[in-house]
Amino acid sequence: MPGKWISGIMAVMLCSTILLAACSSQDNEEQAPQTPAANSDSSGSPSESGNAPDEPAADPLGKYEEPITVTQVLGFAPPQDSKTPKGLTPEKNGYVLKLKEMLNIDLKYLWTVPTEQAEQKFALTVSSGELPDVLSLSLLDFESFRQQGQLADLTEAYQKYASPTLKKYLESDGGRTLDMFTYEGKLLGLPSYEDPFMSSQMLWIRADWLDKLKLQPPTTLDELEKVAEAFVNNDPDGNNKNDTYGIAMNKELISWGFDARGLFYSMGAYPKAWTKGSDGKLIPGEIQPETKASLEKLNDWYMKGILDKEFAFKDIDKAVEDVVAGKVGITFGEWWDPEWPLNLVKEKNPKAEWMALPLPSYNGKPGMTLVPGLRLNWVVSANKEMEHPEALVKMANFYHELGLPKYKDENKPENGFVYNWYNPRIYNPLNIDDLYTRVNAALKANQDTIDSENPEAPKLFEQAKKFLAGDTDPTAWGFYNSRVNENGGWGLTRKIKEEKKFVYNEFYGTPTATQVERGSSLGKLTDETYLKIIMGSGKTDEFEKYVDSWKKLGGDEITEEVNAWYTERQ
Repeated sequence: MPGKWISGIMAVMLCSTILLAACSSQDNEEQAPQTPAANSDSSGSPSESGNAPDEPAADPLGKYEEPITVTQVLGFAPPQDSKTPKGLTPEKNGYVLKLKEMLNIDLKYLWTVPTEQAEQKFALTVSSGELPDVLSLSLLDFESFRQQGQLADLTEAYQKYASPTLKKYLESDGGRTLDMFTYEGKLLGLPSYEDPFMSSQMLWIRADWLDKLKLQPPTTLDELEKVAEAFVNNDPDGNNKNDTYGIAMNKELISWGFDARGLFYSMGAYPKAWTKGSDGKLIPGEIQPETKASLEKLNDWYMKGILDKEFAFKDIDKAVEDVVAGKVGITFGEWWDPEWPLNLVKEKNPKAEWMALPLPSYNGKPGMTLVPGLRLNWVVSANKEMEHPEALVKMANFYHELGLPKYKDENKPENGFVYNWYNPRIYNPLNIDDLYTRVNAALKANQDTIDSENPEAPKLFEQAKKFLAGDTDPTAWGFYNSRVNENGGWGLTRKIKEEKKFVYNEFYGTPTATQVERGSSLGKLTDETYLKIIMGSGKTDEFEKYVDSWKKLGGDEITEEVNAWYTERQ
C-alpha cells in the first residue's frame, strides 16, 4: 500500500514551501548541476512497465513540434555568483532560453518576487485557485494538495520519459522514497531527497589541544568527560587565562548544529524522534529513561563548567562565535563542519587542528547516531489541469542534460545561467559519496587532473591537491577535511554506515492530527523542562512530572497516531 502511510489529518499549511527549490542555498556544493557516474537504468516500481514491446522508446528530451507553455511561480534570491550579468531576470535565465531552444517549451512565470515575499504571494495564489502547472512543494504542502485532489498522475509520464539519469537518482534507494509519493498506483510527485546519512552525528575535537595536554582521543563517554575537563582547567590555548570551556552548546538542545544531539545519541536517547521499541512499536524518545540519564549527564557537565554557564541564553550564532574565537575545543557535529565554521577557526589560528571521531561509547555500547527515515528537499508535482504533464519530466531531464561536460563552456553564471532559479531540479542523493570516491581514486593514482562526468569533481580535486601540497588556505583545508579525507567528515560518515552504528528515526510522514494541534505546546514543555534539569533549577522528580504531563497533554494520542501510520505502511 505505497503512499497511503504518508497520510494524516492536517491543517492546510500551504505558505511554507513553494519555492523551497527556488530559494534554497544551503549546501550549494551539492546543488550545482550534477551528472551520474553511469547512465544505467533502474528498475524501481514506477518505471517497471515502460513502453510496450512494439512501441519505439520515447525521447526523454524530445522536442515538441509546436511550442507548448508551462507555467510556474518563483520566489528568488539574487544570483550567488558575482560573475552573473547585472540586471539578469528569471525570465532571461539561460536555463529558460535553452529550454525553449532544445525542447520548444516556453516557461512562463505567473509571478516572480523576492524570496521574502514568496510565502504571502503564494498564499494569495492558492486562495485565487489559479495554480501554476509546476509546483515545488514541501511534504506538508504536497499532502494538502494531494488530499484536495489537485495533483496530476505522473506515472505514465515517468515510465515513458524519465531519462536513465533521472531514474538513477530517484530510485537510488530502491524506489523507497519514490513509493512514498505513489498513491493507489499513481505517482503524484518527483522527490528531491538526500542521503539520510548526511545527518550522522560525530565529535569534532581540537587535536592541537589534545597534543598540548598530552591526551589521547576519547573513545568512551568517561574519556570524553576527562578531556573536556582538561580543556576547561588546563589552559589548552596557552594564554595563561581561565577562558576556555569543554563542549559547545546552544539553547536549542536539538537543532541543526552545536547542540546536544550527539550526547543524547551516545547514551542511547533519541528525543524528538521515534525509534522501534522492544515490542516492535514506535516509542517517543522524549520520555524514555535514557533521555533522563542524558539530561542528568548534561547537568553534571554544566556544574563542572564543561558547558558554558551562559549556553541557555545563546543561539547557534553565539555558540559558533565561541568556537571561532577559540574558547571551546569540542563540538558534536556533522560531516560538513570543516567547511563552516571550523575553517574560520583555521583562518584565525592556522595552528588550530580539528579531528573527527565517532560518537563515544557508553556502558560498553557504541554510540549510535540517529538517521532520518527521509531527508527531503522538496517534491515537484504537476497541477492536475496541466495539459502536458510529461513536460515536467522532460524539464527534469533537461536540467541533468545541461550538467554534462559538453555544456560546461556554455552553462556558466557569466553566460546568464542561474541554476537555482530553475525548476524542477532533482539532485543526485549520492552525489557527495560519488565525489568522495572519484576524487580519492584520482589522488591515489597520482593524477594531475581529473576527467569526471561529475562537474563538481575538478574543483574538489584541485582544492584537495592544494591542501595536500601544503597550502594553508582555510577553504582548501575545509573542503579536504569534510569531503575527501578518509578520516574526515564524510570518510567517518561512511564508516558509521558500514559499521551500522546508527538507528533510524522510523516516523517520517506528515504530522498527525494531534501533532498539528498540540505539537508546539508539547515542544515548548519539552524544551523548558530539559533546560531546567540541565541548569539544576528543576526538582529531582522534574522529569517524571514532565513525562506525566507530556502524555496527558497529547503525547499518548500522538503515540497512537504515529503507530497507526507505522502499522499501515508495513
